[in-house]
Amino acid sequence: MRRLLPRSLQGRLVLLVLGLVVLLWAGTVAVTFRDTRRELAELLDAHLAQAATLLVAQQVRVIEDDDDDERRARDERKQRRETRAEGQERRRRHHDHDEERFGALSLKHYSPRVVFQIWHEGRLVQRSANAPEQRLDRFGADGRPGRERDGGFGTVRIDGEPWRLFSARGSDRDVQVFVAEHLGSRRAILHALLLGTLWPLLLGLPLLALGIWWAVRAGTTPLRRLGRTLAAREPQTLAPVDVADAPSEMQPMIDELNSLFGRIARMLETERRFTADAAHELRTPIAAIRTQAQVALAEADGERRRHALQATIEGCDRAVRLVEQLLTLARLDAGGAAPTMAPVALAAVARRSAAALAPQALARGQTLELEADDEIRLEGVEALLAVLLRNLLDNALRYSPAGARVHATLQRHGSTVVLTVEDSGAGMADADIARLGERFFRVLGQDASGSGLGWSIVRRIAALHHAQVDVTRSAALGGLAVRVIWPA
Repeated sequence: MRRLLPRSLQGRLVLLVLGLVVLLWAGTVAVTFRDTRRELAELLDAHLAQAATLLVAQQVRVIEDDDDDERRARDERKQRRETRAEGQERRRRHHDHDEERFGALSLKHYSPRVVFQIWHEGRLVQRSANAPEQRLDRFGADGRPGRERDGGFGTVRIDGEPWRLFSARGSDRDVQVFVAEHLGSRRAILHALLLGTLWPLLLGLPLLALGIWWAVRAGTTPLRRLGRTLAAREPQTLAPVDVADAPSEMQPMIDELNSLFGRIARMLETERRFTADAAHELRTPIAAIRTQAQVALAEADGERRRHALQATIEGCDRAVRLVEQLLTLARLDAGGAAPTMAPVALAAVARRSAAALAPQALARGQTLELEADDEIRLEGVEALLAVLLRNLLDNALRYSPAGARVHATLQRHGSTVVLTVEDSGAGMADADIARLGERFFRVLGQDASGSGLGWSIVRRIAALHHAQVDVTRSAALGGLAVRVIWPA
């Protein structure tokens, strides 16, 4: 069915509506034909019965007149002693007179498509010119001889043609009248009636099709306007689409289209921001690597060359870490489908993160402590939670002086799970704490290397897990105290 429909929406609507109209029109024609044929048959059958009744009455009067003449003739024979021949001649003249009267009646009231017979005491006394001499009821419906009828309607076949027959008897049952009508005349009348009734509908069908086409075209104008609006837009334009007088059925499509443009705009903005971030941040470590490589290339002293090469390796490590953070932040900013959450043993993740940073703490003489409740489990993404923990611990170690203390706790408090990371560093001013999370923000005067992206990543992962991040001053150690609070 779909293959038969045109690809155009307008063509489909026109075809479907017009097809429905044609089906309804055909159904109306069928019902009209059936009802008209039934009513016409009833009307013409009534005419046949009426004609037969009139013929019966006429024949009865003729017979009664004959009986009166017989009585008068006998009286006259007794009185005037007339001969039998004179009485017979009078009856013959009277009978001929009745035939002339009835013949005139038949010629006046019956067409050649109607035949009749009048039988009296088993003898055919009158018939129409086109009627056969054999009793009409002896013609069967299939052309074979039929049985005699006492009265009522039937169908007979005379010379291969179908006729509608009605037979009636007089009150004394010695008179029987047959009246038959050719069924072809009924069909001709039916066709004439239907043609007069249905030709306006046939004439109006093309006009109706034209009207449907115009109405559908007018109704789909907003769709064409939307197409022209989209075709005229510049490729870089992602502003919402506004179609004037858009019908309510189109509004969900327009809303989804605008939502799609919004998502594309955010994706492009994320890509542009990632490109700008990468270009901005990679410039410094790459320049440092190049400088150290040039120093190592020009240095003749082996110790200094080794020191320059070591600095080059450290610069490469910083660049790799920066790229990893940029990619993590780009994936989080891209949004899209939410990652699949699963139960995570947060204490085990915290221990692995602390163990990975232990060599860094030992190299600077720092103390890294972790207290974690092994019973704590959260619904989340283990890899992202590991990034959050590593960034918090790394920031605490990186921006604390040598010999500082970093203390982390993971505990359940009532209906929440709280991760706290405190350090004994110099801390931060309230104005700088308020700006934590801004991309590439770093407190001035810091000697430690960094990109300023760690806090952006922490806050993005926390928001993804419906967690809250608070930064205050540590009352116990004097530095910063970062608290991440998960709902139970």
